[in-house]
Amino acid sequence: MNGYNGLHLNLGNLSRLSNALTRSISPENLTGEKGRGGMATEGTGASCARDLGRGWKISPSLRMPPHETLTLAEISGSGAIQQIWMTITGRWRFSILRMYWDGETTPSVEVPVGDFFAMGWGRYAQINSLPVAVNPGSAFNCYWEMPFQKGARITIENLDDEQQTIYYQINYTLTEVPDDLGRFHAQFRRSNPLPYKSVHTILDGVRGKGHYVGTYMAWGVNNCGWWGEGEIKFYIDGDGEFPTICGTGTEDYFCGSYDFEYPRGVGYCEFSAPFSGLPQVIRPDGLYDSQQRFGMYRWHVMDPIRFQQDLRVTIQALGWRSGGRYLPLQDDIASTAFWYQTEPHAPFPALPDRDGLEVI
Repeated sequence: MNGYNGLHLNLGNLSRLSNALTRSISPENLTGEKGRGGMATEGTGASCARDLGRGWKISPSLRMPPHETLTLAEISGSGAIQQIWMTITGRWRFSILRMYWDGETTPSVEVPVGDFFAMGWGRYAQINSLPVAVNPGSAFNCYWEMPFQKGARITIENLDDEQQTIYYQINYTLTEVPDDLGRFHAQFRRSNPLPYKSVHTILDGVRGKGHYVGTYMAWGVNNCGWWGEGEIKFYIDGDGEFPTICGTGTEDYFCGSYDFEYPRGVGYCEFSAPFSGLPQVIRPDGLYDSQQRFGMYRWHVMDPIRFQQDLRVTIQALGWRSGGRYLPLQDDIASTAFWYQTEPHAPFPALPDRDGLEVI
């Protein structure tokens, strides 16, 4: 292929042709095979299409029974997932998305579906970023490139007591994948509440070579006042007590400033940009929505954080107390870390149980 395999298209080389093959998996073509889409005779749309017959939207979605795991995609060969779209009913924290590359038995991605698409609070907010987009009414999209050389498997587990319905499409290419491409990883963690004078760990235990590409945080505040003085820290390749990268404040890391206020004194200003955003601010309503909650993302697409051996990422939770002193906060903090690395990866910590995941 003369050094080009069709994986990395952008506006600058979109016209360049390759021998890569495009395939797509959805409820209308569960295997992604060529010429096998829209062949269903049974499915969630069968009754609606009873006057039209085969080929007329017979199987647009799948049912997920409670406490069962559904395989969304099983791909053989070499290639890369290039785009995922889905919309799902039910509580997004109770649907666990897992991805496995090249026959591995432990997932490289294990994240509640809402948090994977930067929607950790179970409520819609529009996101206009480059690798993740969330569109009306609850359409999840991601464009993270996910290469594999032997195969890929994607599953979703329904932890809820109720059946859920999922519509989805996974677009991918079958092509040669160079040996120097890392595998995509994503990991969820939650501190609820964060112990006093502790830091929230976003990522730890990573071993191997790779680069860190993104952070999403669902941050619930348990105090009055400002909550974002804390610093994010990246401990790279054997760093001990002190990190190589130390941020200057929470809103600074997410590419905002001065409490995310604009105009000053008016209040929080939501924004969604290609690589950073505060797309969601859930404000108290005086009744059951008693706490302030925030959703923030920071994608290191233009500035990946590279590591050769290991990586640990933490963030402080700091507000203010009397006398101009910092106040260590005890907030509800959930994070999802996104990175690429060589395999095998270190085992992930166990996810919280259903009560530990729940948004209350």
